[in-house]
Amino acid sequence: MITHIVVMGVSGCGKSTLAQALAQALGGRFIEGDDYHAPASAAKMKRGVPLDDADREAWLDRLGRALYGGDGPVVLSCSALKRRYRDRLRKAVSGLAFVYLDITPDEAMARVAWRNDHFFPPSLVDNQFANLETPLGEDRVLQVPACNPVDHSVALVRRWIERHAALIS
Repeated sequence: MITHIVVMGVSGCGKSTLAQALAQALGGRFIEGDDYHAPASAAKMKRGVPLDDADREAWLDRLGRALYGGDGPVVLSCSALKRRYRDRLRKAVSGLAFVYLDITPDEAMARVAWRNDHFFPPSLVDNQFANLETPLGEDRVLQVPACNPVDHSVALVRRWIERHAALIS
């Protein structure tokens, strides 16, 4: 059964909102991936400078450890833009599943511009799309439109988890 899930996508797609709601619906633990960035990385993004692969190495290690710990369902919000990032997380937790929130660049830009209290500026949205390697076709990935109402997306993910459990039983 799927018990560890990463809600992924570009900034502004609603990862944190869906991951929190999903964790609550599953009676599990929510992990905010942004909380695990090194202070230098958060400062870099706040200045409008995109992170590179080297900036993300220790972050991915911290996320892998956070995912692994504890009993019960765990839901992580994390951009996981590149396949190698997702594979690194998969090495930390076998059977890891991904919910990919699909959004257009215009929708993402509008959502990020609307936020006031986040360190990620709208100027970095294009860079996120440039680095996005969609997970479609990878094992244990569900694509969900980012513009769905949250409760609808939670229901979709729950049905997907149930179908997956039925397939392996």
